[in-house]
Amino acid sequence: MGQEDEIREENRRIRHMRILVDLTAQILAEDPGLKLCEALRLVEAARSAVVRMFPGKEETFDLIIRPRLERIIMDRFQLSSIEPVN
Repeated sequence: MGQEDEIREENRRIRHMRILVDLTAQILAEDPGLKLCEALRLVEAARSAVVRMFPGKEETFDLIIRPRLERIIMDRFQLSSIEPVN
C-alpha cells in the first residue's frame, strides 16, 4: 500500500470514528427511553469500536472522547459524577 493509500485509509477511519462518536452523543442526548445503564454501555461500545479502528489508542479515547460523552450523560441524568464501569 502506497503512502497516499495509507493516508486515504487513515482519513476514512477518522471520518468513521467521528460519525460513530457523534451518533453516540446524539443518542445519549436525545433517546427518550434511554436508561443510565444503557447510556454507560453505549460509551463502552463506542470505546471498543474506536479501539478496533485505532489499536492502542485506549488512553486517547479516555482523555478526549469519554469526557464529552460523560458530560452528556451527567447533564441528561442530572449527575454530579460518573463512577467507572467495570
